Amino acid sequence: MNINLPSAELSKKQFEKISQLIYQLCGIKLGPGKEGLVKSRLVKRLRTLGMRSFDQYLSLIESEGAGQELAAMVDLLTTNKTSFFRERQHFDYLSQQILPSLTAGPRRIRIWSAGCSSGQEPYSLAIVLREQIQDIDCWDARILATDISARMLARAREAIYEEEAVRDVAPALLQKYFVCVRSRHPRAYRVNDDLRAMVKLAQLNLMGEWPMKGPFDLIFCRNVMIYFDKPTQQALIDRFWQLLAWGGHLFVGHSESLVASAHRFHYVQPAVYRKQD
Repeated sequence: MNINLPSAELSKKQFEKISQLIYQLCGIKLGPGKEGLVKSRLVKRLRTLGMRSFDQYLSLIESEGAGQELAAMVDLLTTNKTSFFRERQHFDYLSQQILPSLTAGPRRIRIWSAGCSSGQEPYSLAIVLREQIQDIDCWDARILATDISARMLARAREAIYEEEAVRDVAPALLQKYFVCVRSRHPRAYRVNDDLRAMVKLAQLNLMGEWPMKGPFDLIFCRNVMIYFDKPTQQALIDRFWQLLAWGGHLFVGHSESLVASAHRFHYVQPAVYRKQD
């Protein structure tokens, strides 16, 4: 039954409070102009909870023991846009420039997909590794994929994507690394066992403690930092530096840049940086 919500208007004060909570929880900056987004996404949650106003909702999320609801709010207000082989230039650079040099050393590689959403990025990385390193099963190769959203991680673990989601996967790769699990329209495909075995999925708030010690050869944190303010971006860049191996690469989104940040990375090409002396 639909609940009438005559008082479910989002005031400036309420918006500012929600923005403050989101910033404190995960570093995302919801500035002016995001009021409509916040209201449209949270009003559905109010209906689910049987609440009639944002004051009621704020009372809930500010109460003791509200951790589960805070997580649900963060999940609703974070953006999860992704696709297979998004910003393909990065995958070309990985294939042509980075992996050939790694094959000459110890057969070990560590990659972190930070902000992996529903899994397309880490599975794309796994495809590249299997395509470029013929004996990859003899390597110590691991991809860590993390996200703050439990809902997105559940989708990544399921690893089932409808045909629209795999449109950027070459037909030969689709046949090789995916299994058709629904033949009727719209078709659906599941990532095969070989790829899924290479990817470890875990929930992680980038603003919290990082249990992994590194070092990583590659960190992909693409189209994530655009949602953070400058101090938060700076803190993340510094932490990425610490976790990267010498000679390791940091990939950011093409709409992002380290130009406005103080950092020690060497610029390689747009949105690609290297840790070196």
